[in-house]
Amino acid sequence: MSEPECETVSPEARCAAEQSMSREVIQTETEVHEDDDESTHEIKVDVCTATDVLLQEENITELIKDQDEITQQGSESNQTLSSSDVGSSTATVKILLMPERHMITVAFTIGLTILDLKKHFSSELRVPSDIIQITLDEKSVDDDQTLMDIGVQPHGMVQFEMSSLDPENYPMRPVKPLQEYNMPDVITVRVQTDSYQDVVVEIERATRGKAFLGGYCHKVTKAEYHHAAVQTMPKKRPDKGVEMFSRDTQTVELKNQDQQCSKNASTQMTKIGCYVSNMEDKLITPGTYITAGEYHSKRLRAVITLQSYVRCWLAKCFRDSLRQAKEQHLAWLENEKRRKKEEKEQQIRDEYLRRMNPESKADFDLLYNALKKWRIEEVEHINITLSGAERKAALCALLEQETQFISSIERHRMAAGTRNQDKAVQAFLNKCAEAKKWRAFDGKVTQMDTQFTIRAKELRDLYSSIIQAQFTNDERLDVLLSLKHTVKEHKCKLTQDIVDLIDREVDLLMRGVKKSNLEGLRKRIATLFLQFIKTPAFNPQVSKFLQVPQDPADLKKNIYLCRGCNEYQSSTDFALKTNASSVGLCRCCMDLDNEARRREDFSLYKNILRCLRESEAECSPEAKITYLLQEQDLRYLVDVLWGAQSALSGWKDLHDLLLVRWEKHLDWSPWNCILLTKDEAAAHLKLENIEKAYDVVVIRNVKQKHALARKYFSQIPVMAECLLEPAALSNLLVSKPITNATK
Repeated sequence: MSEPECETVSPEARCAAEQSMSREVIQTETEVHEDDDESTHEIKVDVCTATDVLLQEENITELIKDQDEITQQGSESNQTLSSSDVGSSTATVKILLMPERHMITVAFTIGLTILDLKKHFSSELRVPSDIIQITLDEKSVDDDQTLMDIGVQPHGMVQFEMSSLDPENYPMRPVKPLQEYNMPDVITVRVQTDSYQDVVVEIERATRGKAFLGGYCHKVTKAEYHHAAVQTMPKKRPDKGVEMFSRDTQTVELKNQDQQCSKNASTQMTKIGCYVSNMEDKLITPGTYITAGEYHSKRLRAVITLQSYVRCWLAKCFRDSLRQAKEQHLAWLENEKRRKKEEKEQQIRDEYLRRMNPESKADFDLLYNALKKWRIEEVEHINITLSGAERKAALCALLEQETQFISSIERHRMAAGTRNQDKAVQAFLNKCAEAKKWRAFDGKVTQMDTQFTIRAKELRDLYSSIIQAQFTNDERLDVLLSLKHTVKEHKCKLTQDIVDLIDREVDLLMRGVKKSNLEGLRKRIATLFLQFIKTPAFNPQVSKFLQVPQDPADLKKNIYLCRGCNEYQSSTDFALKTNASSVGLCRCCMDLDNEARRREDFSLYKNILRCLRESEAECSPEAKITYLLQEQDLRYLVDVLWGAQSALSGWKDLHDLLLVRWEKHLDWSPWNCILLTKDEAAAHLKLENIEKAYDVVVIRNVKQKHALARKYFSQIPVMAECLLEPAALSNLLVSKPITNATK
């Protein structure tokens, strides 16, 4: 091996591999003998240790010399050996297990008997020795015979057949090989002299591990080559006849343990020459004798007394727990009553604020609905109390008063529209200037500003400065100069108008004109600049948020004619019902028609629908029926089917009513719901078995309403698809038969 291809392995680095790499199998040879169409397996193993690779030639030479001496001396060596030496010699014994014909080869002393051989295999094969039968040349061998009596020579070989006298209970099973390789007791080594010769070698078991002296490791193949250690066992020290002990055996372990000794006491009495005072002596007289019955009766009375006090204490504890539970329940009821009262008061205050300061469309619907109720009450009162000409005069006065109320409502609408328009413009500009956001796989949100969002942000800040009214003249001039430089980048009629208005305001400011006289001019500048911002040519980011597409070809898509205003509107401007078959009025016409005729308020139904969608989103995120329903559909479900009242208590305040699942393990649908109050809904969702919780009459009424809801909503194509689902088909019975059993 060349020097670059190997590296030195130190003994310290390879100390841990001493046991695992101590033996390696070099060659395994299997011979198969065929006898009467039955196979006999015999394993011959030629092995050598890994540390003996470098000394292989020396060992083979010694084996050849030993074999030559055995063959030359012959019978002379047998005569010179004493009987004790011959008896301690070993021979190769091959055992053929019948009927499996599995071969086992072991080294055995020829001075031992067949009974010893049976005992050896009895422990390995787990078969009693008296059941084992050993035969030689189809003849049974006695237990007291030795291998020498049979004719086995030292270092010779003999083959026996072993079978079981009770094969059903104790069959001869071959010994399973171990997972790890074990060196056999006898190996056959083939030695080449003039011709090949097989030599039987007995393996001597080493009682100690050989020292690891290092070696080399191949850098390419990573093969390790170890230095050979001396195989000769060290000589034992001669026995001098003196028994020797190590230091550990001579060490004595001491333990200390304390013990309480008995205390001796003595008494002293008065005698001659000794006087003992009796001043402190006590006279002890025997008491009344107590029999066993009296003793046990006394113990029984004491036990009864203890039990009475314990039971009294337990009763007091139970009474205190009941009192505490009652107090907690009463406190809870008081808190619930206070909470409901506060919620009701807050609801009244919110409704009052909505009526006094309306802002949204729902607030104005509430006002018109209240106006409708007031008008109906007044008309009924007039019809009951007046008649003839007085009735007509009262109705005319009522109409005049209603007209004034409508005029007041519209004035509030115009003021709210102005405020909402400013908020809408600011929200529109903020949406255009918002940076792009996305969420990464780890949950972090990343923001990115593009050139378009930066441009939109600059225009938004400039617009906010333009509409400010608290600036001084110098600050206003700086803002107008920045605006002028911004719009002069593009040349068109719009920018020219903005520049002319800026120059006019600058001239008026230099002349000292009051701010109140410049409000109209400043409003025109702000309006034109807002139009400048909404132009995609000047602000590309705004094109994504415009309702009217810039491409004329897109105007022809999803355009429908409104039958009320006779104008073409986008499909998003129409509010369609779930059961609508054609496009009718747009949202503006429907709102106008509602305010002029019906004056209905859907805010309560919107709240019920919002609570329903939130609860279903938590229970079943994939549910879609709740998002198909509109306010008009929910109104039909609440008012017509359930009568706008709780199915259990008959409570009619829609602020406290909720639509929940009838069977909580199924998705919500119009045919799987029930209208209850908030407290009743919370208790209903905790029920495990509806059939046991409710009466038969209640269940029949609920099932009937479910059947009516299924019939009404089956006319809607989208709802019809949900009706065909297995979850909906599993509960099609309107009611169940009433049994004779009563609860």
